[in-house]
Amino acid sequence: VPVDGSHWLSMRELLDMLAQKGHEVVVVAPEVSLQIKPSKTFVMKMYPVPFTQEEMDRVFKGSIQDLFEEGSFLERVIRQYHQAKKTSALFLATCTHLIRNKELIRYLEESKF
Repeated sequence: VPVDGSHWLSMRELLDMLAQKGHEVVVVAPEVSLQIKPSKTFVMKMYPVPFTQEEMDRVFKGSIQDLFEEGSFLERVIRQYHQAKKTSALFLATCTHLIRNKELIRYLEESKF
């Protein structure tokens, strides 16, 4: 169960190597993500989340843009705090919807994931 972003980029190389050695690799991921995409080297088990790709992209682009916005130190810190709250809410929703997905959890339990 990967974490999106740079964690996934590091994990992806490891998963490719495991697949080359003959291991069956199953990746559990939300339908909306920054970096996690289907591949021929592993099986994807995806689950729905309550936000769109556009919403996620907007939150992350907003975080980057805020770094370069003008303003006092306090204004910049407050903007970054608000962006961190938005990002945290996305990740929390991602985790919550995985845990509440009874069908996927049942598959994971039955396959001894």
